[in-house]
Amino acid sequence: MKVLIDTNILLDALLEREPFVRDAKLLLESIDAGRAIGYVSATTLTDIFYIVRRHTKSVSTATQAIAQILTSLEICTVDRSTLEQAFTLNLKDFEDAIQIACAMSQKLDAIVTRDAKDFIGSRVPILSAREVSDRCTT
Repeated sequence: MKVLIDTNILLDALLEREPFVRDAKLLLESIDAGRAIGYVSATTLTDIFYIVRRHTKSVSTATQAIAQILTSLEICTVDRSTLEQAFTLNLKDFEDAIQIACAMSQKLDAIVTRDAKDFIGSRVPILSAREVSDRCTT
């Protein structure tokens, strides 16, 4: 299963945000074990760096977070074509539209998020971290 991981899932794992951390870490363990292939949009990395640095007050911690993502996940390119595709989706949140466009361009099986309402109308199925972990272990 090839999935695009929404920023909130990665932040749940990296910042150990309760009550979401367990499901996020199980998803990442499934990816590390090769039971799924995880993707993130290139724009997610800048968001992660900024939020982790702001939350932890540590550039080193933010840098480690990015290094960890680069080691275990595939990166979806965000180029003009991706941005134009996202723009045509007419979503209120352009960041979410970029994620959908990335998942579509890579022909991914699903987008993993805990904010499914933000992806209403997506042509790519929306799953929770737990749903993907369960599918990868059965």
